Amino acid sequence: MDSIAIQGGAQLFGDIPVSGAKNSAIKLMAASILTDQPLLLTNMPRLADTRFLGQLLRQFGIEVTERNGADGQESLFHARDLTSTFAPYDLVRQMRASFNVLGPLLARTGEAKVSLPGGCTIGARPVDLHLQALTALGAEIELEEGYVTARAPKGLKGAEIEFPFVSVGATEHALLAAVLAQGTTVLRRAAREPEIGDLAHCLTAMGAKIEGIDTDVLTITGVSSLNGTTWSVIPDRIEMGSYAVAAAMAGGEVRLTKARPELIGSLTDKMIEAGVEVSPTADGVLIKRDPKQRLKAVDVETAIYPGFATDLQAQFMALMTTAEGVSTVRETIFENRFMHVPELARLGADISVHAGEAHVTGVEVLHGAQVMATDLRASMCLVIAGLVAQGETTVGRVYHLDRGFERLEEKLGACGAEIRRIKGTGDEH
Repeated sequence: MDSIAIQGGAQLFGDIPVSGAKNSAIKLMAASILTDQPLLLTNMPRLADTRFLGQLLRQFGIEVTERNGADGQESLFHARDLTSTFAPYDLVRQMRASFNVLGPLLARTGEAKVSLPGGCTIGARPVDLHLQALTALGAEIELEEGYVTARAPKGLKGAEIEFPFVSVGATEHALLAAVLAQGTTVLRRAAREPEIGDLAHCLTAMGAKIEGIDTDVLTITGVSSLNGTTWSVIPDRIEMGSYAVAAAMAGGEVRLTKARPELIGSLTDKMIEAGVEVSPTADGVLIKRDPKQRLKAVDVETAIYPGFATDLQAQFMALMTTAEGVSTVRETIFENRFMHVPELARLGADISVHAGEAHVTGVEVLHGAQVMATDLRASMCLVIAGLVAQGETTVGRVYHLDRGFERLEEKLGACGAEIRRIKGTGDEH
């Protein structure tokens, strides 16, 4: 399997273009199931996750065409005729979010059989809320041998659904199903992540009737069919935040382009508090830091949007490893999301974990070592730490990184990072 080697100590200077949001693109791809007309997505990231979902969509008979357009990478999806509504385990297991094809298949055809997604290394992420929402919309659900069989022979019906807690996946799934349901659906305690707003606005452009976008109450008036459209995927706020932290860690001056800094305000506020210069630009944000000036330790606590994103927790912890003082990183979204701590410790970080809190005592120097990625965001935190670690850091299992970061070595390398990929052999999954 591939690994990434970083020689620490280089400052970063230059521009890093932010790719389209993975977490938005994969739900927009699922929306293509809902119409027999073409859906063209521009600003598309080319990642392992979008590739996996593309394979699954082809399984249903959907035409998937990737190409370079006038404004960059784009993908065309045309679900003219659905030849299958079966999503096998071998495809669904590769990416949890592919489970969200269940609702669109059910809404359009009245039936679907989709594998349960299986476990997750960062804690329990059950699909109970997804199934409860579909049941409320009139679906008949059966669980057997690891598969969900869902039927709605007379179509889905609008319903009032109040989620017991905020769930991004369940909100998106219910939204994808409700747009073709008969009558009105109200989703209460809906998640407000920008990717959900992006999906809702795209569905509206396809002819859906959705009120309350970007609030915690979504009202959907079902329509009989949707049309195709062209839609630009929003910038990836997690990639944006990760490179902002990388620039702050290494020092120097980096402009993040094709970016929307308002999407990571909870992160940049903490970076400014720690001593990083953050300035808006015409098409993004400028991150500047003199590495001779040591950062100050600050505390963070993850929260649902617009709070501090759990997907940026590991990266920010890496930044705090060399800050002056002691910082507390509190994780409230996922259990088991401190698996990167032992790997950071291999680089010389001083971190103690107590239940859902990590206490980071900043050290003056990190030292390069061999480390192993445990999940997507943890792998990026190790790359960030490697940028300043003395000597060489080698990050293994970078197939995690390839799920969510497009051309990472190229983007960091163009700004002066000494980073390279070491090709491996064998099946890394």
